[in-house]
Amino acid sequence: MMKRLHQVAQSCATLLIVIAIANLLVGVFLRYFVGAITDYFDLDPVPYVWVEEVGEMALAWLTLLGAAIGVRQRSHFTLHLWVHTWSAPAQRAVDILHHLLIAGFGLAVAWYGWGLSQLNMSLTSPGLQINMAWLYGSSVVGGILLALYALSMAVAPTYEPSEGH
Repeated sequence: MMKRLHQVAQSCATLLIVIAIANLLVGVFLRYFVGAITDYFDLDPVPYVWVEEVGEMALAWLTLLGAAIGVRQRSHFTLHLWVHTWSAPAQRAVDILHHLLIAGFGLAVAWYGWGLSQLNMSLTSPGLQINMAWLYGSSVVGGILLALYALSMAVAPTYEPSEGH
């Protein structure tokens, strides 16, 4: 199940990257090309206030999904100072503690994100006119994924402790 969940998260992150890049290109096109054309022909300007909001939503979701994916793939920065010189059981204990702390952080992010979602549920974004809970929902989903991935890494790691460098 975790493998399938990870595939869904990766697919969503990939889609969000494509959306963010396309949104950036559309924003540049509307601002500099269409804006110049409407000015030249004295036409009403084309509104592009929504571009910023789409970028903000994509970035929020991408950041939190990416953080969870990074935990699952063990791609976050790790400082190997002394731990690699310790015995394999000691390395494993540090790894478990590390992932339990990450899981706690993920749960805290989800908890406070839920509160922010509830608090801002009555607000709508000015450009897209969508509920602002969608923006803060990214922290709920990302925090839960972060906690799930960290707990799965604490229970069943995908690496072997190092013997030294």
